[in-house]
Amino acid sequence: MTLRLGNLEIATPVVLAPMAGITNAAYRRLCAEQGAGLYVCEMITSRGLVEGDQHTKDMLVFDDLETVRSVQLYGTDPVYVGKAAEILCAEYGVAHIDLNFGCPVPKVTRKGGGGALPWKRNLLGEILRHAVTAAEPYGVPVTMKTRKGIDADHLTYLDAGRIAEESGIAAIALHGRTVSQAYSGLADWDAIAALKASVTTIPVLGNGDVWEAADALRMVEQTGVDGVVVGRGCLGRPWLFRDLAAAFAGESVATLPTLGEVSTMMRRHAELLCRHMGEERGCKEFRKHVTWYLKGFSAGGAMRRDLGLVRSLADLDALLDELDPEEAFPVSELGAPRGRQGAPREKVVLPEGWLDDTDGIGCEIAEDTVSGG
Repeated sequence: MTLRLGNLEIATPVVLAPMAGITNAAYRRLCAEQGAGLYVCEMITSRGLVEGDQHTKDMLVFDDLETVRSVQLYGTDPVYVGKAAEILCAEYGVAHIDLNFGCPVPKVTRKGGGGALPWKRNLLGEILRHAVTAAEPYGVPVTMKTRKGIDADHLTYLDAGRIAEESGIAAIALHGRTVSQAYSGLADWDAIAALKASVTTIPVLGNGDVWEAADALRMVEQTGVDGVVVGRGCLGRPWLFRDLAAAFAGESVATLPTLGEVSTMMRRHAELLCRHMGEERGCKEFRKHVTWYLKGFSAGGAMRRDLGLVRSLADLDALLDELDPEEAFPVSELGAPRGRQGAPREKVVLPEGWLDDTDGIGCEIAEDTVSGG
C-alpha cells in the first residue's frame, strides 16, 4: 500500500504530523531511520516567511536524509500563502506543502486561523487556490489538514473536502476532533469515514488515536482512508514508524524494545539534536522527550530528574548506563494515549462576529509573523 500525492509517491501511506517544538530536523531524521513515510516540518507562518522573519527561516532546516522536503504552512491571507508557497518551492526545494487548518491553539483561532478558518468557505477556497497555483509550476503537491469543525454545532469538514477537490488540492487529512475538543476524548473515526465517502477524487487521510500499528490498520479498515497521519502516538516511540511500515507491508511486526534498546534510541535522538543544534542546545531540547521515552518503565524519580537536567552527551551516557538494559517493555502502555490531552474547551476563542457569516473572506484578521506553536 502506497500513497500518491500528485506526482509524489510515498512508499508507506504514513505521514508524521507537525508538532511544535518536536518535529525538528533531528526528530524527522530519527523517525525516517525507522521506516518509510512522509515527515513534515513544523508549522511555519506564511507572513513570517514572506517578510523574512529569522525564527521562521531557522525552522526551515532539513537533514541530509530528507530527500523529500515537506513543510506545513499556516496562513489566513491568500496572497501571503501564495507568496510563501512559491518561496518554499523556489528557494527551499520543498517537494510537498501541507496547509494547516486544524490548529486548535487560542492564539491561532483568535485570528481566524487553524481550525477556525474553514468556517469561512470563500476564504478557504481562495487560500487553497493561491497555494496550488503558486506550487503548480514546480510540480509540488499541496495538501491540507483540518478538523471536524469549530465545535459540534459548527462542523466544517464536509464542506472543506468539497472545496479541496474543487481547488486542486492533492489530498485532505482529517483529525477526528473539533477545535473545542482540542486533544481530549476520542477521535471520531465515523467522521473520517464520512469524509472519505464524500471525497472521491483525491486521497483522504485519517488522524487521531493511532497509538499502535494495529490502530492504523483498523482505521483504514473502518474508514477506507488512503493513509494515516501520526502525531502524539510517536512521542518517545519513533520505532512506531518501523511497525507501521511493516504492518502496511503485510508483515506482523510489533516492536517491544527492552529498556536497553530504548536507551539506544534516546542516545541516537540526543546525538542528532546535538548535530543540528550544538551540544548545549541539543541536550536542552532532548530533555522534553525523557518522560515520553521512559513512560511505564521503572526508572525512579531521581533518574528521571537527572535526565531532565542533562547538559552534555557524556552526562547522558553516564545516566543511561545506570538503567537496566534487560527491563522488558511495559505492555500496559500499549494503546495508551501519549502527549497532551487536557479537557474540552467551553468556548473557542474566535474573532468577533466570526460565526455570523460562513462565506466571508475575513482577511482583515492579520496573522502573526512569528512561526512556531
